[in-house]
Amino acid sequence: LLSLQSQLSQALNGLSDRAKEAKEFLVQLRNMVQQIQENSVEFEACLVAQCDALIDALNRRKAQLLSRVNKEHEHKLKVVRDQISHCTVKLRQTTGLMEYCLEVIKENDPSGFLQISDALIRRVHLTEDQWGKGTLTPRMTTDFDLNLDNAPLLQSIHQLDFVQMKVSSPVPAPAVLQLEECCTHNNSATLSWKQPPLSTVQVEGYILELDDGNGGQFREVYVGKETMCTVDGLHFNSTYSARVKAFNKSGVSPYSKTLVLQTSEDTQSEEQTLPFPVPLERSQLRRMSPFSSTLNLQPSFSGRSYFELRSSAHQLSLHSSLQSLNSAVAWFSFDPSSAHADIIFSNDNLTVTCNSYDDRVVLGKTGFSKGLHYWELSIDRYDNHPDPAFGVARIDVLKDAMLGKDDKAWAMYVDNNRSWFMHNNSHTNRTEGGITKGATVGVLLDLTRRTLTFSINEDQQGPVAFENLEGLFFPAVSLNRNVQV
Repeated sequence: LLSLQSQLSQALNGLSDRAKEAKEFLVQLRNMVQQIQENSVEFEACLVAQCDALIDALNRRKAQLLSRVNKEHEHKLKVVRDQISHCTVKLRQTTGLMEYCLEVIKENDPSGFLQISDALIRRVHLTEDQWGKGTLTPRMTTDFDLNLDNAPLLQSIHQLDFVQMKVSSPVPAPAVLQLEECCTHNNSATLSWKQPPLSTVQVEGYILELDDGNGGQFREVYVGKETMCTVDGLHFNSTYSARVKAFNKSGVSPYSKTLVLQTSEDTQSEEQTLPFPVPLERSQLRRMSPFSSTLNLQPSFSGRSYFELRSSAHQLSLHSSLQSLNSAVAWFSFDPSSAHADIIFSNDNLTVTCNSYDDRVVLGKTGFSKGLHYWELSIDRYDNHPDPAFGVARIDVLKDAMLGKDDKAWAMYVDNNRSWFMHNNSHTNRTEGGITKGATVGVLLDLTRRTLTFSINEDQQGPVAFENLEGLFFPAVSLNRNVQV
């Protein structure tokens, strides 16, 4: 009997432990119910906030796209109205000449007719030539060549779903900057990187960051799959820090070691490069300017640089020996890639003319955002008293109108007798004194004082033309077929 009572007592003790555990488990489950309710409210609020953020981003993007449509609308109207005005003036001049010639033909004075007939015939032929190819062709289409590609976004919206919170794969290892392919050229910097040789983690892309050249905060200048990037539009004579990180679906890698590089004080021409080639195996580089609103895709340049390398545990430093050269000239040529199609290039892109009677714009290859810069342009040919324009412009300036017709250019246009300054189609400061064949036009861009000044044959032409200039400026010229510069 005692033995059975003891066994029952031990069994009850075990059952009592299970009952105690069950009570504790029920408390845990009830707490879980409460936690689930609280987490559900929090998760729903988070989901609503995320969706609202997407809606806000879409509304902001809609406003931006509508703004682009409005700008395209205004641009088309402006081009057509300018062409109407231009054609109206030409037609009025032509009609006047025709009426005068008809009156001369009716005159009964043969001697008087003989005296002016040759001049009139030349004038008629010249006027007819001015109605050359393209003059009576609309410069602008009525169609809006804008097509919103919303299919990828709609697909992404349909695929919007919850993802597993637990990380299923590791983030990438830090990328490695390839020093032998990194270089500076003028006010551009080329950076190249790769994944560590033994890394097997999949990488979806890279984020390249540069500071502002003055020890300021880093900012993104490139996001994508490429492993080489050329950044244009940097300040001359400045020290920049660069770093890169990789990312995939699981997250972002730590940063690479920081690379410090020096842009040139000003740069010598490409013929004066040092005999230490930098290998550039890729045929194209992605060029970006993080400090302006420009983005260019251009072939890689063939420049060469030589760097002294210093390394530590946390930083790599590149100092260009180009600084040791005695050159103080920022070399550039005209840029075929951004010029109007009517511009004709020769002399290794140092000489330009045009095959149209209308003004066309061409830019220099190098942009300036800091410092003092001066260049001269020689007038090789000047026929029939046209009015070419010289100055500076943004990269997205209108290419089919006289320089200064829009708000993206600051210019002086000049004929054989006088000159005017022009910006945003506003003409100011008429100044006596013009150009002829062999004349030299000087452009002085002082971005320390933020001014632009012009000269003709080394004498200043008018007062300071423009003030309060700020941003990235490219040398610019507009001309027609009667001028070669």
